[in-house]
Amino acid sequence: MADLSDTDKIREAVRERYASAATASATDAPVGGDCCGPASAVPVATTDAQGREVFGAALYDSADADAPEAAVAASLGCGVPTAVADLHAGETVLDLGSGAGADVLISARCVGPNGHAIGLDMTDEMLALARRNADEAGVANVEFVKGYIEDIPLAGGSVDVVISNCVLNLSGDKPKVLREAARVLRGGGRFSISDVIADEDMDAATRADMRQWTGCVAGALTRAEFEQALADAGLTDVEIRETHRVHEHAAAAIIRATKRATA
Repeated sequence: MADLSDTDKIREAVRERYASAATASATDAPVGGDCCGPASAVPVATTDAQGREVFGAALYDSADADAPEAAVAASLGCGVPTAVADLHAGETVLDLGSGAGADVLISARCVGPNGHAIGLDMTDEMLALARRNADEAGVANVEFVKGYIEDIPLAGGSVDVVISNCVLNLSGDKPKVLREAARVLRGGGRFSISDVIADEDMDAATRADMRQWTGCVAGALTRAEFEQALADAGLTDVEIRETHRVHEHAAAAIIRATKRATA
């Protein structure tokens, strides 16, 4: 059991896990294809009882995922947020916890040369991997920024869409992340993420296990907690739709909301 009341300890555990994943990907070592991967010894399955993938690159449809193979292969997410973000030409998109950059590169191509896609990540190794993937793909309208999702280093009202792929659950202060997402969105802007939602009956032992936290399970909000946190952040028109089970006590979901337009 771990003390999960210390957000700095949570952040460092997550950073170490994803730095390791980035290093493994950069050297073509097995990453595991899931939110946590076998190198971390986290007891979160990559497949469900029917053998279907629940994390990683297999969730991307090769016909639709317009991103370089290397970036998609290094995905550690639980969905494809760009598939439901309804991106338009000329928009500015921010990806929270952008990892190897797959969703940023997909977004960049969706918004076109007059749009802009920004990836925010706290891990140097992931940022280096993402920039390499962008360079190899020849995608110019992207930017990868170092920072914390709890303290987004962007001006208020500067982006049209916030996306994220199985990252919010890893934060030790999710309400602050959501407030920051709302702050940087323009009025009428859209919040569209893939994440994990916990069942109401998730047991205390799972909640207190740091390995389960870095494995995208223990830190997940319930549906009711998500709805309340989004409302508290000033986001409206909330939609939460489960997509597939990822754990005995949790499911992947698409979470969407809108920032109230200003008068």
